[in-house]
Amino acid sequence: MPVAKTLPLLLVAALAAGCQKEQPKTEDVRPVRAIILAADNLAVNAEFAGEVRARVESRLGFRVGGKIATRKVDVGTAVRKGQVLMVLDPQDLRLAESQAGAALRAAETNRDLAQADLQRYTELRTKNFVSQAILDAKAAAYKAAQANVEAARAAFHGQANQAGYANLVSDVDGVVTAVNAEIGQVVAAGAPVVTVAATGEKEVVIGVPEDRVDALRTVPNVSVRLWANPNEPFAGRIREVSPIADPATRTYTMKVAVPNAPAAMKLGMTANVQFTAKSATPQIRVPLTALFQEKGKTAMWVVDKGVVALVPVQLAGTSGNEVVVAAGVKPGQTVVTAGVHQLKQGQKVKILGVDVPAPTANATSSSEGVK
Repeated sequence: MPVAKTLPLLLVAALAAGCQKEQPKTEDVRPVRAIILAADNLAVNAEFAGEVRARVESRLGFRVGGKIATRKVDVGTAVRKGQVLMVLDPQDLRLAESQAGAALRAAETNRDLAQADLQRYTELRTKNFVSQAILDAKAAAYKAAQANVEAARAAFHGQANQAGYANLVSDVDGVVTAVNAEIGQVVAAGAPVVTVAATGEKEVVIGVPEDRVDALRTVPNVSVRLWANPNEPFAGRIREVSPIADPATRTYTMKVAVPNAPAAMKLGMTANVQFTAKSATPQIRVPLTALFQEKGKTAMWVVDKGVVALVPVQLAGTSGNEVVVAAGVKPGQTVVTAGVHQLKQGQKVKILGVDVPAPTANATSSSEGVK
């Protein structure tokens, strides 16, 4: 293309480029989540859901094995102490009892015969018709026969008890909560077949995470609220804390007794257990997500008029998923709780869901950053 024609085209392009306006630069405003700090005396405030159970729950089983012939209760049946719950087929047990009785009678017959022989040989010995050795042998035979009688009598009584064990009876007043065997089933001795929850004191069983067990086991203020009636709290008392974590949930089982449980608190209901304890002085607690590590020091981002500043803080300990701040910030300040690793000193931010005033030209941070 000739040079004469190229120059006008370049001139037009240059003029067009010069007429374009420069695009304004957009400010980098980071969206974050934040909280306003507050101090209070509430050192512990935790709540866990659990299940209402009986203080005493017996899993009953027969003391002998056999075939179940009769079942007299169902789940939910109210029972009294001594009431028959199930019955085994007693035929084999009765035969064994009869056999033991026959053995006892045989031993008594042998004992009577040995006693008669001893009396006869005693009279013969007085007349010097037999030797002393023979008399001693008859005396020993009588003692042995008497011992056999005592052994047979003990076996008979034991077998009679076995026959009585064919009846499974309740050892407490309560309600049947589970039936684990049916008529016709053969059960082994000691196998649980009926579960009876004793009437009386109730408790709520909860699972506590391992990082809260030590803090909660000494809390004096414990309240229980039923899910069916959350507006009516009941005083609770920590009765037992398991020393071993549950292998499935990895939580520690805690049992909270409810001494004055109302009739409306029924077994199996869902209840919430709340633990509360107060400290001697007000404390500031923030989520763990608010912490930021800078050169080995712990700090937090404080928001002032839409601008963040990194403020060093001192921690006094942990409280569940929160940390207690001893120094560095004060109540009323706004700190970032999400997005702390995306910020820099003097960064403008927008708190999600909250309108923060824009910074003025001469605005400065109220706190210094970490050095």
